[in-house]
Amino acid sequence: MLVALAGAAIVLLLFAGVLGALGKALLGRGRLQRAADLAAVSAARSMRDDFPRLFDRGPRGLSKAAYLARARTAAIEAARANGAPMRAGDLDFPETMSFAPTRVRVSIRSEVAVGRGPGGETAVPALARAEAEVGGTGGVLPLDAEGGGYSGPLAYRQGRPMRPDVAAAFDRMYAAARRDGVTLVINSGYRSDAEQAKLFAQHPDPHWVAPPGHSLHRYGTELDLGPPSAYGWLARNAGRFHFVQRYSWEPWHYGYGLNPRSAPRLPERERAIPTFVPSQYVGTIARAAMRWNVSAALIAAQLYAESNFNPFAVSAAGARGIAQFMPGTARIYGLANPFDAGASIDAQAHLMRDLLRRFGSVSLALAAYNAGTAPVEACGCVPGYPETQAYVARILGLMSGAGALPPDAGFEVRLVS
Repeated sequence: MLVALAGAAIVLLLFAGVLGALGKALLGRGRLQRAADLAAVSAARSMRDDFPRLFDRGPRGLSKAAYLARARTAAIEAARANGAPMRAGDLDFPETMSFAPTRVRVSIRSEVAVGRGPGGETAVPALARAEAEVGGTGGVLPLDAEGGGYSGPLAYRQGRPMRPDVAAAFDRMYAAARRDGVTLVINSGYRSDAEQAKLFAQHPDPHWVAPPGHSLHRYGTELDLGPPSAYGWLARNAGRFHFVQRYSWEPWHYGYGLNPRSAPRLPERERAIPTFVPSQYVGTIARAAMRWNVSAALIAAQLYAESNFNPFAVSAAGARGIAQFMPGTARIYGLANPFDAGASIDAQAHLMRDLLRRFGSVSLALAAYNAGTAPVEACGCVPGYPETQAYVARILGLMSGAGALPPDAGFEVRLVS
């Protein structure tokens, strides 16, 4: 009887030891997974915050390499802060070939303690994976100003819209200020009458906020600049760059004095062409847009997303040229040479005309361009392919604001696996 009890006690102790080791292993793996999740989310947050700077041609703009490097650093720091050793090779961006990746994938490999063996702590290999993406496109600022005041293309500096000639002048002034140890910050640029009405409703004092239809900001020439430490420099130097202080009681408000209230002198058909389009393709896009009755901004944003305006691009899937036509689709649209940029842009506009007629929605037409018509028809929606969803979101963002997303734009970060 005593022997049996002793044997049972030994079995219970062994079982308790196994459970303890299993519990430690699960706890360790859970901590590793949490670190991977936080690393992925941290990288995606960095990408969300920096996304507008990819489209900023001013001094705050980022190259794609810098954009990805900042996201990588954020992920590594988050993983280490949560006790997981992470190396640069543990992170990759599934859309690296895109001009603006929005997805990040983290795979952290480490050892997890499971118990004590004859030589001390015993550890086993463990792997934690997480993937995050940036999504959402609502509430963005326009590529083109319309309505009262200035009507024409907008350029962005520090995420703020303005006339392109004003942006060029600001670049020169910004560079001069930096040489003097002063960093200029743009707090406001072009404002539509609708935006001005909202602002006036919040602060109905015409001494500080002009009523809608009366603000100079509607002309795309006005900049509200800071910080306050820069006011002295601006008062002494802004005139050299044709900026004038508009009101004595507003040391931050400067307006561009050349060509007041005028639009850049572009041919009428080319005014809707976004400023990120290389000059050699402006006329081609304008002609294709007119021929097929498709938005020039839509065509331009697609070309940017598809190939970054590279007429000789070839994808891993075999898509070719500036508009990334697959051979079968190229034949259907009579495109003999996908590397002929002019012919490809015309065929792209033709295809988008057909897709827009078929699906009656820009989002669905874009999804069909990327994923094919069958999956779009099957669900009547943008299919749940991460690549297609990111493609549609990216182009809509370009069309509506060159990536200049305000904080409340719904440009969210989420884990996807």
